[in-house]
Amino acid sequence: MAKKQFNYIDLFAGCGGLSEGFYMQGFNALAHVEIDHFACETLKTRMRHYGYKDVEKAVMEEDITAKDIVNRIEKVVGKQVVDIIIGGPPCQSFSPLGKAKDENNMEEDPRNYLFENYVKVLNHFKPKFFVFENVTGLLDTEVKGKSIFKMILRRLRRNYKVLGDENTIVLNATNYGVPQQRKRVILLGVRKDIEVTPQKVYASIIKTHYLPDASDAEKKGLKKYITVREAIGDLPHLQQGEGSLKATYTNTYSNCNEYVKLMRNHNDNVLRDHIARKNNEKDVERYRVMAQNNWNFLQLLKNRPDLSHEKKRVFFNSYKVQWWDMPAKTIIAHLYKDGNQFIHPDYTQGRSITVREAARLQSFPDSFIFEGSRTEQFKQIGNAVPPLLAEAIAKAIKQNLEKLEKEH
Repeated sequence: MAKKQFNYIDLFAGCGGLSEGFYMQGFNALAHVEIDHFACETLKTRMRHYGYKDVEKAVMEEDITAKDIVNRIEKVVGKQVVDIIIGGPPCQSFSPLGKAKDENNMEEDPRNYLFENYVKVLNHFKPKFFVFENVTGLLDTEVKGKSIFKMILRRLRRNYKVLGDENTIVLNATNYGVPQQRKRVILLGVRKDIEVTPQKVYASIIKTHYLPDASDAEKKGLKKYITVREAIGDLPHLQQGEGSLKATYTNTYSNCNEYVKLMRNHNDNVLRDHIARKNNEKDVERYRVMAQNNWNFLQLLKNRPDLSHEKKRVFFNSYKVQWWDMPAKTIIAHLYKDGNQFIHPDYTQGRSITVREAARLQSFPDSFIFEGSRTEQFKQIGNAVPPLLAEAIAKAIKQNLEKLEKEH
């Protein structure tokens, strides 16, 4: 007997990083709700890649705060059973960067309450499970003296069993084979009438790799973290301003390391979106000198005052080299403005990372096409959930859904 295919709805879908993990585990997408036009174009392109037909209908370029959003989603879903809802309401207002830039600590930001729309859709369709993803800043965000996190838990717990323990709900992408240090809050909900505990679902999310600072006990049975070198070391050398939208990938598949094999198809010889930004001479020299000497920005300012910055408000972490032998730092949407925090580790290239390199560090396969300008592509990648982290979650949920199927 063929295994049952499980259906999901993706809210605040972005370009589909979370969805990609569910595709990889054989889930069936019923609808993606996303307000950003270029992210929607990316979602459609990826659905076509997976052989979906009615993508114009399934990708809903909609404002989720619309009063009739539930009806609109219902029209798309029809009579099909929704097994799971996934999504991550926008998180800029919960992030330290967002708060630092806003004099009111983002207290007036309407995005603080977008989770209400997630809850509204969730409580209408009442799937067996849900996945709610967000930044760790969510945990200590207060609006008018009230904890947003506690408010979210209270709303989600109306029909679902949900854990609030930080040690359980915060996952680091590095542990799941992503070449990047990225901590995220992953709230998993189990409908109250289902005899599965959330603890059980979290226990099914299996770590595969240890962190750079792991103790010997924590390393036991796990592989070493994936490094920047393993993730992007095979990609062609570029100087700033060089590269092309489509190039020939010259490495043979058999020469690739395990991570690159995961990212590429056997028979694919195309490399997309590997174009280096143009930078001014001073920035190129900063990149080169920092990478060559293993310096952070403060060390650069101290040792090369001629490369100091005319802007006075430049922070210690405004310029960062991503080191070869470590996972990358968290890829952020700010990448679309400049690449100063994502300097390529090879000083002979003297540049920031390309769209394809950012995608690799997020664990997007090379077949994944991001629509829109380079600015839009960087934004989509920086806001996404790494697909390999998403796949680990999807695997755990699938396991529990299959078990429920057997029991009934």
